[in-house]
Amino acid sequence: MKLFECQNCGQPLYFENDRCMSCGLQLGYLPEEGQMSALEPEGNAWRPLAEPDRLYRYCTNAVHGTCNWLLPSDQEEALCRACRHNRTIPDLATAENLDRWQRLERAKHRLFYTLLALGLPLANRTDDPENGLAFDFLADPPQPQAARVLTGHDNGLVTINLAEADDAERERIRAAMGEPYRTLLGHFRHEVGHWFWDRLVAGWGWLDECRALFGDERADYGEALARHYAEGPPPDWQERFVSAYASAHPWEDFAETWSHYLHIVDTLETARAFGLRIQPRIGRGRELAARIDFDPNASVGAERLIDAWLPLTFAVNSLNRSMGQPDFYPFVLPPPVIEKLDFIDRLVHQPPA
Repeated sequence: MKLFECQNCGQPLYFENDRCMSCGLQLGYLPEEGQMSALEPEGNAWRPLAEPDRLYRYCTNAVHGTCNWLLPSDQEEALCRACRHNRTIPDLATAENLDRWQRLERAKHRLFYTLLALGLPLANRTDDPENGLAFDFLADPPQPQAARVLTGHDNGLVTINLAEADDAERERIRAAMGEPYRTLLGHFRHEVGHWFWDRLVAGWGWLDECRALFGDERADYGEALARHYAEGPPPDWQERFVSAYASAHPWEDFAETWSHYLHIVDTLETARAFGLRIQPRIGRGRELAARIDFDPNASVGAERLIDAWLPLTFAVNSLNRSMGQPDFYPFVLPPPVIEKLDFIDRLVHQPPA
């Protein structure tokens, strides 16, 4: 993600800010411009300092503290580009639900930042009632014997269990499943990967190459998952897959690789915005040197992305270990995975239909 600053006072801003802590002006995000802007009130609308020739208003979900995105004041839509994809939101009469939904929305808006920056097609259920991308944010039923809400994807509908927004519960699940990494943003990136497989691979002439790299998705999905949970991943999974779960089925391999591609692109954009250079002061430091001076959202190919990513992750993993924290990126990228990432990069940047 790029860095933002207040146009009024120059204060550095986070993507989630709705007020400048230095000068006090309201802030809002302009998704079409990819710009956070300080705002000046004008009647019932706001005039962004970053685009003063047009008036804007906040997404309706701003009243819940879940969104700081703006819409042109003359548009009929009540919700922003990201929030229009919500099909079900939790019962907000429960304070715990509101807090968890706010955390989910922060992650979801970061997802949409990257999807928009990459210029990917985004249809919601109003645009495409049958196949559009939509989200259900659901809480487990109160009855102890009732079935839990399962986080997952079904033909464009992504369901996220609100309990995932509880840090302690998410860590418990991560440890129980032996996962090295489990975050809200990771969930979003993985689950939309399934939707983009349907949107970008099937019917676009990429199916044969996708099957050659990830396997034949026509293998029975239910049987594959049952076998994975009963037997675990194959012994050599680290030589071919980005995660153990990716080995369960070709669809999961694609979704896991897709999510890692988004991890890499977004993090490298942040590193570029900070002007980071990696120059280790060791004998083989040249092999771990990197200058992140390119736009990772452009079509640069996986080789260039990985040439910057590996030194960056080694450096940040080392910093984390110095603080007694787990590795920032606890994954290994063997050549077959890099080849899959290159496929994702080419898929993302294919010419529009």
